[in-house]
Amino acid sequence: MNIVDHIRETRDVTRDELESILTTNDKESIEYLRRAARAEADAIYGNKIFMRGLVELSSYCKNDCLYCGLRRSNKEAVRYRLTEEEIYECCETGHSLGFRTFVLQGGEDAWFNDERMCRIVGTIRERYPDCAITLSLGERSRESYQALYDAGANRYLLRHETADSEHYARLHPAELSWQHRMDCLQALKEIGYQVGCGFMVGSPYQTIDTLYRDLQFIRSFQPQMVGIGPFVATHNTPFEGFPNGKVEATLRLLALIRLLHPHVLLPATTALGTLHPKGRELGIQFGANVIMPNLSPRAHRKDYAIYDNKICTGEEAAECRACTEQRIRKIGFESTVDRGDYKE
Repeated sequence: MNIVDHIRETRDVTRDELESILTTNDKESIEYLRRAARAEADAIYGNKIFMRGLVELSSYCKNDCLYCGLRRSNKEAVRYRLTEEEIYECCETGHSLGFRTFVLQGGEDAWFNDERMCRIVGTIRERYPDCAITLSLGERSRESYQALYDAGANRYLLRHETADSEHYARLHPAELSWQHRMDCLQALKEIGYQVGCGFMVGSPYQTIDTLYRDLQFIRSFQPQMVGIGPFVATHNTPFEGFPNGKVEATLRLLALIRLLHPHVLLPATTALGTLHPKGRELGIQFGANVIMPNLSPRAHRKDYAIYDNKICTGEEAAECRACTEQRIRKIGFESTVDRGDYKE
């Protein structure tokens, strides 16, 4: 039995198998991995690619993560925050375009406290009862997560960044705790959210061993969503001189995650498209089944600069949807804007 068949049968991977897959130059082996991953996704979700409407709420962030362009120490970052009415307008635009999932994402901005966020979530839930509401607002208290869930949020995306505590400490300032990040993810799951975790591929100091821990964490945690993308070196951060993550490694890891956790909702991220002109299409071909077109006001998109050279900052929402649909159709898949819930 070859490595891919063994992983597919056991839903597990050894450290040596992971290293073999990430280092091989055998094109036939990688093509076999790709086809196996895509077959798993197709068997559960068909050839549908779920499109989520992304709304980037704020470029303010209290944190100082070493890799992020929005880190508080970056004095050149352009700061903005959407008003409540602007957020509702984005959702109205998205709903009229057919989107039935909204993803509200932002830096850890204290202005979006529980009172405001619960009002925002509750209003969206009331206006669009047929839609799923996904939040990606970083670390908050368990009470905050519970209040937002009670207000109508369904899903929460919180990348774990790395399952290795020592590696985590090399990516973040001392005031951020790996254990607290893990506690947040556990709390989200216990409350009842559909939860998403994830990590950057090729982040500074990442090794085969740290990646192996990431995959084992995903196996044990069983999240409904996993977001991975290549690390993109960003100016005015301590990591600006580090090499970008590799697209090829990201594709292989997408395929592995699909084989280890076949039911997962797996985005082809904007970071992939930033480092390769057809990165998102390649991600889909390696097992991804989610894409997030941007509904944010065009005037602010370039300012949500979590990394350099981010794509899709100049299109109107309708243009972004049409372009994304065309690209998906061109590689033989069907885009859909329905809720696209996780299938048990």
